[in-house]
Amino acid sequence: MLALLLAFFIFSLGFGSADISLKTIMKSLFDPGDVHMGKIVISIRLPRILGAICLGGALAVSGFLLQIFFGNPIAGPYVLGISSGAKLVVALVMVFMLSNGKYISAIGMVIAAFIGSLVAMGLVMVMANKVRNMSLLVVCGVMIGYICSAITEFIITFADDTNIVNLHNWSLGSFSGISWNDVLISFVIVLVTMIITFMLSKPIGAYQLGEAYARNMGVNIKRLRIVLILLSSILSATVTAFAGPISFVGIAVPHIMRTIMKTSKPIVMIPSCYLGGAIITLLCDSIARTAFAPRELSISAVTAIGLAPVVIYLLIKRKEVYHG
Repeated sequence: MLALLLAFFIFSLGFGSADISLKTIMKSLFDPGDVHMGKIVISIRLPRILGAICLGGALAVSGFLLQIFFGNPIAGPYVLGISSGAKLVVALVMVFMLSNGKYISAIGMVIAAFIGSLVAMGLVMVMANKVRNMSLLVVCGVMIGYICSAITEFIITFADDTNIVNLHNWSLGSFSGISWNDVLISFVIVLVTMIITFMLSKPIGAYQLGEAYARNMGVNIKRLRIVLILLSSILSATVTAFAGPISFVGIAVPHIMRTIMKTSKPIVMIPSCYLGGAIITLLCDSIARTAFAPRELSISAVTAIGLAPVVIYLLIKRKEVYHG
């Protein structure tokens, strides 16, 4: 998977609206003689690629944690409305700040997205206490997502400031605006969160086998559930803050990794989901910016077309295995 990620990394650096040879890429990285090519590689493509790797992996792990928490194979930040809640609060804060001639910092965007994800997650949790059927819970999450997205679109559509109107591209999901500062901040947040998540592999694995088993193993269920919510919200909020909402990565990647790895053990799945999410997101972002270059698609359009059929197939196959 690391070798595949490296291959996609080199491919993404070289191909786009302007194709650049491997020799030119290496020269731009270590000895930027051509100012134009060096700017394309170092200032535009490299931060975007690193952002897609960092945030794509984070989104996949967030989906894996939510699927464990809810015990539902189609739970994910996008489906449950968590990404849409984060998007709504970020849009509100950005509109307020820009209307007053101020710009929100990267940390401010992450905090706003985190608050939005927690609010959306809180609504889903309230419904989870009222609705025991997981299918109905997912439907409720989808409805929350639609409501948040509709309000966001309403805000953006009727905004007067040109900078606010340009938020429309971000609201559809895109890595195009990521800077080196965004990459650094997102990398630090994701790295710390991933270390904590990986250190919790054993209690998460016990939780997968049932609450009674986990309690017998000495796991504090209430505390673990809160930690799972916080970790998944931080990861999905970081993605939404810098790239907008991205669909299906959080749902599809855990299923794909379970199929490839032949296991659901968190100690294997957490790094696998991260690498798988990074690879798939980087590939989809490359397609989004090169398929109709110089026009660029939203990454959610590419992930939906590419990953939705995979999710459907894997869910049908899983049902056949269980009932066959």
